[in-house]
Amino acid sequence: MIKKVLGIGNALVDLLINIDSDTFLKDFNLPKGSMTLIDREKMEAILQRIASSGMEMQRASGGSAANTIHGLSQLGGIAGYIGKTGKDDYGSFFCSYMEQNNICATLFNGKVDTGKSIIMVSPDSERTFATYLGAAVELNASDLTQPNFMGYDYFHLEGYLVQNYELVEKALELANNAGCGIAIDLASYNIVRENIEFLHRIVKKYVDIVFANEEEARVFSGKNDAESALDFIASLCSTAIVKIGKDGSLIREKDKKYRIEPIKAIPKDTTGAGDLYASGFFYGLTSGQSLDICGKIGSIVSAKIIEVVGAKMGPDRWDEVKRLIGAIV
Repeated sequence: MIKKVLGIGNALVDLLINIDSDTFLKDFNLPKGSMTLIDREKMEAILQRIASSGMEMQRASGGSAANTIHGLSQLGGIAGYIGKTGKDDYGSFFCSYMEQNNICATLFNGKVDTGKSIIMVSPDSERTFATYLGAAVELNASDLTQPNFMGYDYFHLEGYLVQNYELVEKALELANNAGCGIAIDLASYNIVRENIEFLHRIVKKYVDIVFANEEEARVFSGKNDAESALDFIASLCSTAIVKIGKDGSLIREKDKKYRIEPIKAIPKDTTGAGDLYASGFFYGLTSGQSLDICGKIGSIVSAKIIEVVGAKMGPDRWDEVKRLIGAIV
């Protein structure tokens, strides 16, 4: 039987635009390649500029864990999601998007409007995020109850939530009580740095699987190279995964180590690459594959997502992904 995965994270609607030049970023004081939290006023100013300039904008459900769960569902996995949205059109869109993709979503209603992540893709394919968290940040420990976690085999925690210690601890306790294997994606090196002691504690106490990119792994471990960082993370949990970009990924479970070679790709936009790697890894894990095959599936999905703009792929590309996966399992 295929195992089930539950994700929790900031429920955001991604608004994706291609900008003609980086002047757009400078006008709003957005450091290129960064993720900047913005308030509602700045969000509206950016959206007004987009509308007045006639730039085309794509809309999709977003947030790191939501991207991972969506990708897993596209591969045929069974997935659920917990988040909080506003009582507005964006919240309705997010809910409908989940339903249309066979994701069992528990979406609480916040007091403010739905969070949005404006993703600006520069001509060189570098992406810059301006994120208004909105209702997503109102998700709190009191929202969560044991039934939310029952019936799932794995629980996937979005690292962007770790600044809310009470919420994270409650979620991890409930997932642990439900018998879930627990995974966390470290999400961002600056969040790791700001919450390092808390992260070390919860990983050691609760977490089975850690996903990190090379920079996040170095900050988390205090080590200077990916191999040493992998070893440190693996000393705190069952399975450590360090993604090393164009060089592939590293996986360690106890004394077993795997180096996963990258899949050749022609990158257009790296949005969602790490999130979709986790989708592929979970798909392999929940269908009983070995860790090296899980990593190879993750590499396939992440390679294909960077060849399109945004963190979502169309049916034809998903068919290609499944064909490539079928060749190795």
